[in-house]
Amino acid sequence: MTIYRKTESLAQLEAERLNDIFGPLTFEERLQELYRYFPSEEVLFTSSFGARSIFLLHLLSRIQPEQTVHFIDTGFHFPETLAYKEQLTQIFRLNIVDVKPEPSQHELSRREQLWSSDPGLCCSVNKVIPLEPIKARHKVWLSGLMAHQTDFRAGLNIFERQGNILKFHPLIDIDEGEFLYHLSFHQLPPHPLEARGYGSIGCAHCTATGEGRNGRWHGTNKTECGLHLG
Repeated sequence: MTIYRKTESLAQLEAERLNDIFGPLTFEERLQELYRYFPSEEVLFTSSFGARSIFLLHLLSRIQPEQTVHFIDTGFHFPETLAYKEQLTQIFRLNIVDVKPEPSQHELSRREQLWSSDPGLCCSVNKVIPLEPIKARHKVWLSGLMAHQTDFRAGLNIFERQGNILKFHPLIDIDEGEFLYHLSFHQLPPHPLEARGYGSIGCAHCTATGEGRNGRWHGTNKTECGLHLG
């Protein structure tokens, strides 16, 4: 795909300006426009292959099929998630890069069962820290967060500055109905655990059944893994 550079310098395009540009667009138009500002090698795209991941994976497979998909392999995923990842990789012909934690730190988190004693540290060791050097090599981070999922996400804009990287949320203002319609219209396969009552799916130790994200870190005050916090 040819990259069409805008006359405005990327260094001058702050999040507020980008929000003005991208706000009136549909979610598909936002994705198309993103690659007029940034080549795919400057775009970081991470996917958990959870219950809502297929929406953005499907869009990107049509709009920017060469985009690399970084999968953060914590070592604690459900077997069904790993099987779903393989299924979608075949369907959409995805270019997957697995991001794994440092082996000794991961083993320590397993041995100490940090998901029970300190879930925040567990997420940091197995998710946040492994992604840091990869983030440093990219300019914009594409994410499928939706405002209706949590109070924190409800406060996000399409573009947000998070440290040294620009976060891009093209789906932030879609509702549950739009998501379900997209899946039905394109006959996209749901995550296999959804039929068993899992509304949101992360690591097996920290995910229970429940509507929406109610089953994530159940019984704690934790609602986010730490990847998306500024």
